[in-house]
Formats: sequence, structure tokens, C-alpha cells
Amino acid sequence: MGRQEIKQALESAIEFLTANPDEARYTDSPATARLTDPQGLRADVSGPDDASMSTDMPTSVGGTNTTASPGWYLRAAEASCVATLIGMRAAQLGVTLTEVEVTVDSESNDWGILGIGDDSGQGVAAGPISTRVAARVRAAGADAGAIREIVEWAVAHCPVTDAVRRAVPMTIEVDSGT
Repeated sequence: MGRQEIKQALESAIEFLTANPDEARYTDSPATARLTDPQGLRADVSGPDDASMSTDMPTSVGGTNTTASPGWYLRAAEASCVATLIGMRAAQLGVTLTEVEVTVDSESNDWGILGIGDDSGQGVAAGPISTRVAARVRAAGADAGAIREIVEWAVAHCPVTDAVRRAVPMTIEVDSGT
């Protein structure tokens, strides 16, 4: 799909959802993870339309390091979502992109994932301490300011970066078979 088709699809979606606001809210498709061996840390994840991926943990915490960790997939989701939204926003504005590369990295403290310090009240967050989004964007005829606005818009409207920036209510359901 080219820039013009993306722009038309976005305009149609905006027009439809503006006229039908009740259609904008929905339940997202689930992702289901199963440990491949309940005694190990590798997980196979399945989703809609045969979507699948696997995760593992590094050997330093008991994994077999056969694939990326769930935290890496979070960063990958952030990077790909921001890159996609850069493409969407550029199409809306009629900007012709020639290169888009988004890198997301973060800083973490393993005390959090291991629960070190929880009993002493010095617990550390299990998730990242900070995240960095670095975008390399080139566009025909667009100046640095216009490109920055597109990138900032993309980060602000990316559902993945939004989910990690704000507190999203979570419920926990447990089926223990008892």
C-alpha cells in the first residue's frame, strides 16, 4: 500500500469513527502464552490468524537463552509501532519518506525482576527505569522541524508507548484448578 492509499484508508477510518463513535472501542485480540516445559522458562505465545512467537530468559536467571526475552519484545513492539505511526502520519500530511528507522532501548535494574530488597522496603521496579526512542527519519522536501513533529506525534499516538507511559488498569484472574 502506498502513501496515497494509506492516507485514504486513514481518512475513511477517521470519517467512519467520527460518525460512529461507539465503534471505536473494542476488546483487543488476546495473546496466550504457555511454558513449553512447565519446569523451564521458554514460552510459546499464540494469537489471532496463526500469529505466534516464542520467548526465553537468559541463562543467568535460569532460562536457556534460545530466543529473545519478553522485555526485548516489548521494546520491539514500541519500535515497530512508532515506525508504523511515523509512516501513517507522514502519509496524512503528504510527506514522502525515504528512510525510517526507530530504535528503542531501556535501562533496567535486575533487583526488580528478582524481588531483591522487597522485604526491606527497598524494592526496585521490575520494569524499565527509563526508555529511549531514537528515530532516524529522512523525507523528501521536509525540514528537521517537520520531521520532529511527525516523530513526536507518532510517539504520542502509539498505543504501545502509551501503554508503558501511563498506568493502565489491570485485573488478575487465576484458575488454580481447585
